[in-house]
This record gives sequence, structure tokens and C-alpha cells, in this order.
Amino acid sequence: MEKVTAITLGYGMRCSAYARYAVDHPDELEIKAIAEPVESKRLYAQKLHSLSDDQVFTDWKELVTKPKMADVAIVGMQDNMHYEPAMALIEKGYDILLEKPMATTPVECKRIAEAAEKKGVKIIVCHVLRFTDFWRSVKDIIDRDEIGEIMSVDHIENVGNLHQSHSYVRGNWRNSKESSPMILAKSCHDTDIIQWLIGKKCKRVHSFGSLTYFTAANRPEGAPDYCIQGCPKADECYYNAVKLYYDDKNNSWFRGVAANKVDPTDEEVKEAITTGLYGRCVFACDNDVVDHQVVNMEFEGGATATFTMNAFNGGGRFIRLFGTKGELFGEMSSGEIDVYSFATKKHKKYNSKQVVADITGGHGGGDTGIMIDLIKFVSGEQPGKSICDIRTSYLNHLIAFAAEESRLNGTVVDFEKYEESI
Repeated sequence: MEKVTAITLGYGMRCSAYARYAVDHPDELEIKAIAEPVESKRLYAQKLHSLSDDQVFTDWKELVTKPKMADVAIVGMQDNMHYEPAMALIEKGYDILLEKPMATTPVECKRIAEAAEKKGVKIIVCHVLRFTDFWRSVKDIIDRDEIGEIMSVDHIENVGNLHQSHSYVRGNWRNSKESSPMILAKSCHDTDIIQWLIGKKCKRVHSFGSLTYFTAANRPEGAPDYCIQGCPKADECYYNAVKLYYDDKNNSWFRGVAANKVDPTDEEVKEAITTGLYGRCVFACDNDVVDHQVVNMEFEGGATATFTMNAFNGGGRFIRLFGTKGELFGEMSSGEIDVYSFATKKHKKYNSKQVVADITGGHGGGDTGIMIDLIKFVSGEQPGKSICDIRTSYLNHLIAFAAEESRLNGTVVDFEKYEESI
């Protein structure tokens, strides 16, 4: 297998996670250029990947205007910045690893899919759960017909209270107008997984949900706009920014994101939580995305699925599958899968790799798994069953868009008609 080369557009959490594969496996992947506007991240990436000054750019547009210089482009910028570079890279003939969501509107997602199909380029959208040992094990059990035909799915995403406060109350995904709705930004992972496991097309979608807790109505009396200004509830608040970002010296991920720097100093973190997004009272932010939501889905053949996402927990994903031959229950964080057989009336235990369930967990190994399959896919080798084409990714994104339409309008969305309307 020949070495695959890549450029990265952005070098934040997502691109750095994928590009790290080149450091750990230099015989398989090489980073040829990066574009990153934040100086500390740009310099860090330049040093890590041994890039010369002419391989480093502050603006993705400058990089994309250069002649094609690699096999793959990794796009990991903010949600609302995916569409324009994806279209430009398709025109250049790059294969693309595109961070989810593909784009922030159904029309843009469809245009990306159609352009890629027309140009003949390969796009893998980062549905990284597909590439974990846990979800592959669940899919293998289904494909071996151990539980028969799936009749119903009950899938739960526990976002985690701190992840919610960090990313969806204070952070970059807090406001649907600036990024995308919660069901898309966070849970297009899950609409994709549900469809992948059932293996049939969605027919109808219905959803309820709201922003209920992280609102001004729950702001403690006397609470300042910024936690560092001295809140009367500071000692008992789970979301005290001083405790989370400044006092906890071991949480390098939170500290780095808050300061928007690699390995920030205490002073840089302090400055960030004094004036920046991550220092604000969680009940005094401009967030509008939901903190809990349920989605009901019906698929071809009559299979049904219920998806529940909420913030009020420690984090992790759980799934229960009801089949014609048995029942499966799985917990992603422990890696444990329990299959009950109707034939034997016994439980069979499977143990996939245990994963970190919190915000820093690398998606349970999916960040590495997707890179392994990407390299095989681009090299012309047969990748694993986790790879899907861009059309499938688009349709599974569309389930999330349909759910949001249902939530906002109080309707049951006919998926086929919705797809035709895009």
C-alpha cells in the first residue's frame, strides 16, 4: 500500500485528531500542508508535521487555490464553514475527509453529494461512531442474524452535563444560527448509526425537544455575567468556569479550547474566562439549542426507532435492539454487549474495547478507525463495512434536518416528500 498524502483545512480539535495518525503512522500518511488562522495551533502543527513555511497557510482559500498537492483534504473547520471549501476541493479533484455535519442546510448537503458524484471524488463524512470496535461489533451481530430482523430500536445519547455546558451552552455550537441545530451538530452521528444498523430507508420522522434548563429563568439571584466576577452560588454550581477551566490544571482540553491556544498558561486561561465565551454564567449565554430532545422514526418494512438525547447525565451512549430472534443491549462506554436468544433462552455476552465516554474520548477509537479505513479506501483497497458513500451520508443527515423541522413545526415529516422538496 502506497503512502497517502493529505492537506488539512483547520487544525483545531477535529483536524488535529485525524492528522495525528500521520505522526503515529508515518509510513501510511503524510501531511503536506495545513491552513489554520490561529497562530499557536498553526505553529504547533507546522512543528509536529515538519512543514516548511511554504506549506503553512493562514487562510484555507489560499491553500485551495494552489495546484493539487495531496490525495486527500481533511476539512475540520466550524460547521458553517464546510460547504464552500468542500465544493472548491471537489472541483480540484481531492478526495475528502469531511467533518460532520457535511454542511448546515439540506440544500448545501445535497449540492456537496451531487458535486462529488458528478466529479467522481470520494468523500467520507466523519460518522466516526461507525468506525469504533463497539458499533462494528453490534453491526456484526446483526449481520450474523443473531437477533433476526430488527423490529424496533431504542437508542440513547447521554451528552453529559459538562459537555453540554462547554460546547452547547457556552461554546461554538450553542446557537443554531451561528452553527447548526443540536440534532445535527451533535446527533447526526446517531441518526446515521440507527439507519446503518436497520439497513433500510427512513419513511417518517417525528420529534419533540426544547431548551429548558440552561436559560435565564434559572439564573441564581445575584449571579454576575462572568463566574470569575464572584457568584454567590460559586461553591455549589457544577458549571463554575473558574473551577472547570482555571482550577483544574489536568483538564488540558477544556483549558486549550477556552483560551484557543495550545498549552495555554494560567494567565491566558484567566484572561479567556474573564472576557471570553467560556467564562460566562451558563444561565446568561446566547444559547438557543435544545438541552433535551426525542426523535421517533419509522423505516421501510415497519421497523421503528426512538432516539433520546439529553444533557442531564454523565455521558455515554446506550442501545437496545429488538429483533425477531432475540434482543441486544449495548453500552458503548463499557464496551459490553448482551444478546438474549429466543431459541436458547440464554444471554450471550460480548466485550468490545472499553472506551472513554467523556468529551475527550476520541469517539471511542473512531477517530483512529476512520483514518485506517480512509487510507484503505483512497488507496483502492477494500475498506471495512463502516465506509458509506456520500449519498448515504446525505440521506442520514436529512433525518436530522427532518427531525428539527418536526420539532419546530409540530408535524410528522414524510421523509420521501421531504427529500423531494430539497
